Amino acid sequence: FNGYAGSLFSSGPYEKDDEEADAIYAALDKRMDERRKERREQREKEEIEKYRMERPKIQQQFSDLKRKLAEVTEEEWLSIPEVGDARNKRQRNPRHEKLTPVPDSFFAKHLQSGENHTSVDPRQTQFGGLNTPYPGGLNTPYPGGMTPGLMTPGTGELDMRKIGQARNTLMDMRLSQVSDSVSGQTVVDPKGYLTDLNSMIPTHGGDINDIKKARLLLKSVRETNPHHPPAWIASARLEEVTGKLQVARNLIMKGTEMCPKSEDVWLEAARLQPGDTAKAVVAQAVRHLPQSVRIYIRAAELETDIRAKKRVLRKALEHVPNSVRLWKAAVELEEPEDARIMLSRAVECCPTSVELWLALARLETYENARKVLNKARENIPTDRHIWITAAKLEEANGNTQMVEKIIDRAITSLRANGVEINREQWIQDAEECDKAGSVATCQAIMRAVIGIGIEEEDRKHTWMEDADSCVAHNALECARAIYAYALQVFPSKKSVWLRAAYFEKNHGTRESLEALLQRAVAHCPKAEVLWLMGAKSKWLAGDVPAARSILALAFQANPNSEEIWLAAVKLESENNEYERARRLLAKARSSAPTARVFMKSVKLEWVLGNIAAAQELCEEALKHYEDFPKLWMMKGQIEEQKELVEKAREAYNQGLKKCPHSIPLWLLLSRLEEKVGQLTRARAILEKSRLKNPKNPDLWLESVRLEYRAGLKNIANTLMAKALQECRNSGILWSEAIFLEARPQRKTKSVDALKKCEHDPHVLLAVAKLFWSERKITKAREWFHRTVKIDSDLGDAWAFFYKFELQHGTEEQQEEVRKRCENAEPRHGELWCDVSKDIENWQKKIGEILVLVAAKLKNTF
Repeated sequence: FNGYAGSLFSSGPYEKDDEEADAIYAALDKRMDERRKERREQREKEEIEKYRMERPKIQQQFSDLKRKLAEVTEEEWLSIPEVGDARNKRQRNPRHEKLTPVPDSFFAKHLQSGENHTSVDPRQTQFGGLNTPYPGGLNTPYPGGMTPGLMTPGTGELDMRKIGQARNTLMDMRLSQVSDSVSGQTVVDPKGYLTDLNSMIPTHGGDINDIKKARLLLKSVRETNPHHPPAWIASARLEEVTGKLQVARNLIMKGTEMCPKSEDVWLEAARLQPGDTAKAVVAQAVRHLPQSVRIYIRAAELETDIRAKKRVLRKALEHVPNSVRLWKAAVELEEPEDARIMLSRAVECCPTSVELWLALARLETYENARKVLNKARENIPTDRHIWITAAKLEEANGNTQMVEKIIDRAITSLRANGVEINREQWIQDAEECDKAGSVATCQAIMRAVIGIGIEEEDRKHTWMEDADSCVAHNALECARAIYAYALQVFPSKKSVWLRAAYFEKNHGTRESLEALLQRAVAHCPKAEVLWLMGAKSKWLAGDVPAARSILALAFQANPNSEEIWLAAVKLESENNEYERARRLLAKARSSAPTARVFMKSVKLEWVLGNIAAAQELCEEALKHYEDFPKLWMMKGQIEEQKELVEKAREAYNQGLKKCPHSIPLWLLLSRLEEKVGQLTRARAILEKSRLKNPKNPDLWLESVRLEYRAGLKNIANTLMAKALQECRNSGILWSEAIFLEARPQRKTKSVDALKKCEHDPHVLLAVAKLFWSERKITKAREWFHRTVKIDSDLGDAWAFFYKFELQHGTEEQQEEVRKRCENAEPRHGELWCDVSKDIENWQKKIGEILVLVAAKLKNTF
């Protein structure tokens, strides 16, 4: 014995000084070990050498023979015979013996056949057969192989039942060993036991052994605690699952005898028994449990005839008059008039049930309903639903002025009775009123509770969130009430007016929007956007004079506002009043000159075909606003239109000197050079532009496309790789990169693109086009929907979506896309701007532009 290796005091606390002591001991051990190390290693080495001398390896034993192998010639080597396997076939291919256990039926069958031959053939005895006079023969009187142990007395069968019983008895003995000998009560926790059993009960067709185990355990629970109802229910269900319905019925009926006061056992018995027997069981149950509501309900369910159901429920109400569930079940079976009489009795028996009071109020006339609700309030002063129903009742009968009073009184009364006003619950009630069509009630509730429990500085933010939530739940009147209240509190907040206006624009009528905007501009006359929304609404409705008068009023409130000048010009030019538009622009240039006003002046002359006037205006504008790139672009484009390439080039170059960071100017110059066949110069321009504007995806994209259009696909791919390194999260580059790949690689590229730019509309659009190219129509449609939802301002997405629906959708789907596009009013997108900014299409509406862009698209991806 070398001492105890563990720690004797491991259970005690391990403190700082213990740690220190251990460290010191460890250091000592290490030091001592170092001193003996050399001697120990020397001794080990000698021992190993001695061992090797005494017992050499096989390799060493044959080393001399291996040396002689060098002398063997090649012929001798080749004539050495191959080593064969000298064992016989069975040894070479050993197979496991298959031992199949003999089934019980085999024994039983052969025992039965043995029964037929228990007597000897008389012919055998005649010629001196088996029946010898010597008492040591087979047919001896001693108990031999034919003992009553294995053979049952009557039949000669192997009795499997007895073997099973023996095993059950053994199990019973084991289970009874765990029961407490003092009180005779089981110490096995029956609830835990049953939980285990329930987890063991298999569905039909489960393992037979599990079923046997469960059956055995349940039997044990029943015997150790026969008054425990779940044991009987679980046993019956087990038998039902295994298909032994009669056994299940017998068990549960035994259970009702053992647990006559258990509602669950009786209900289970009624469930398992067939029709008439079930009725008898329920009748028995009622005698034992005359106060059980569930049993009465079950009894009513078992009846097929309505009159019989009514009889059962009325009988039940005699015994249990204060059960709301029974009253509800009874009232549902009655005609309205009888139901009213029953409910008036029900509210006497159950005065605290809100549902019964409200049901009675609904069936009564207006006057009586008011009385009923007043009585209900007296009986249940803490329930808000009664007050809300009263408000709805008044509204339904035209007393809208009472609704506000009732809701205010409700909140005062509920507070007086100690009820906390839960704002969220009341808002939910208001939304329900809205859906039920009680608009006045819903608005009154909103006005009453909207300000409860909110800090003053959080009011605006919280109310706007509430309004959005109501819109999401489709409770538009609630949202309208919130906006109305918020505008009363914040009459001068432009942002609240704007949100209310957008709400009316999306969900209200044109009249409600215009009424709101009139009030808005009265409170916020300096908010140009509200004036413009009002004017636009009138214009879209075709009322041009009204739109003009609104803009005139806006001028008075905001003199020399660029937005309002330009809106007035647009109104006149859209309605073909070109002279008026010219006069307005001239006035604007003199009183409020800005770069945009000049630009619009040039554009108007250009689109009307007065090229000379347009150029003159452009030159004048550039004297004042030479750093405004759009003027240089227009100058270059007008020259390009006249096919004066040199002048156009000069205009673009001058513009780039003044505005080197204007990307469209660089692109226009590059495309001009490409158009006249100067590829090298176009390339140089784009390289220069990328130096001046690093990390700009539009310039990289143009460079890639330039090479691709010139047929240099390898250079295009190299440039794209560089571009993606510089602009890692650029959606337009990734979307282009997907379609630069060969078809099999596109899917992988699209996955990479989605990882980098998950919510970029260009990438989503590229994925939609990818699905379209693979003819996965449903998926493509889903991705188009996603794209236009994420960015409704991207005209290209709408155009591709429309083209897709033209090819694969129905007329309704095409119309829906067109309408949604018109409502979204997209302004951006490469292909979209090409068409919408073309001067030939200057008066085209959104829907017309959509059709034109879709027509230009090619399915070449």
